[in-house]
Amino acid sequence: MMKILMTSVREDEKAAITAYATRTQIDIVTSAGLLEDNLEKLTDVDGIVIQQRSRLSDDVYAQLQAAGIKQITTRTAGYDVINLALAKEHDLKVTNVPAYSPRSVAEHALMQIFRVLRKSYEVDRRVRENDYRWDGLQAQEIHSTTIGIIGVGRIGGTLAKLLHVLGARVLGFDINPRTELADIVTYTSKEELLRQADVVSLHVDLNDASTNLIQTADFEAMKPTAGIVNASRGPVIDTAALLHALEDGEIAAAALDTVTGEETVFNADHRVDGLTDQPLIDKLHQLPNVILTPHIAFFTNIAVQNMVDIALDDVRLIIAGESSEHEIN
Repeated sequence: MMKILMTSVREDEKAAITAYATRTQIDIVTSAGLLEDNLEKLTDVDGIVIQQRSRLSDDVYAQLQAAGIKQITTRTAGYDVINLALAKEHDLKVTNVPAYSPRSVAEHALMQIFRVLRKSYEVDRRVRENDYRWDGLQAQEIHSTTIGIIGVGRIGGTLAKLLHVLGARVLGFDINPRTELADIVTYTSKEELLRQADVVSLHVDLNDASTNLIQTADFEAMKPTAGIVNASRGPVIDTAALLHALEDGEIAAAALDTVTGEETVFNADHRVDGLTDQPLIDKLHQLPNVILTPHIAFFTNIAVQNMVDIALDDVRLIIAGESSEHEIN
């Protein structure tokens, strides 16, 4: 019987994993720990599925190869935790799950766009303090706004369709514009999008070109009444530049589902120790015009099911000597 090791398994994934094992008659060994904590199990399994935010140790690749493992599958869209050069050197195919549920992330981004336009960050703050005055709280109706989407791929394109239905004017910036969205998205330069948008929503992969894609000059180009939404990856925004822009009124607000340094913060309880080890995140948390969510834009019933199913399908294909459409290298 084929045996697959899945690491960093959460409680909410277990039902989907059990259902897959029952349906396919394969043995799935699960662990809440990282792959590095389960290396002794490698000789007893045929393949692995990981999900972690910390980069794999360089010595893991040789150990995988020595154990006869043929692949590394991450049940996430991002794969920057994997050293692709070392994987190739050790004959390990790498796969990801590029589209587990574009709708889940797009819906989250849409919610955050509404929250920025409705100034809910300020409304919530005032209500907590028993301040129920209206001054400064006039909102914008979404059909009267221009929303800029940077990265009009699977997720950005889904968001564009939702915004179009709601009557918003949608601007897009992408190095590969999708012609099928021409009736929905007006493609323009990044600079022009930043200048015109009432809210900018980021939906790009993390790579060398997208790291610090939004920095000081970009915030200076935005309207002082505009907001920014990041449901992609934290390093896409220069955090120090964002803090400066928020504190100096260069932009009105930010809704962030992902931030640089989140690895030691999100999906953890910091009620006792606080965020002192991540001072930039701590500053964002303290600002009244920032909405933080702990990287949960993807976290829906359908997305979790798809992440498990697609990742395991890919492992089985590679173990069987076939190819997966999700191979990275």
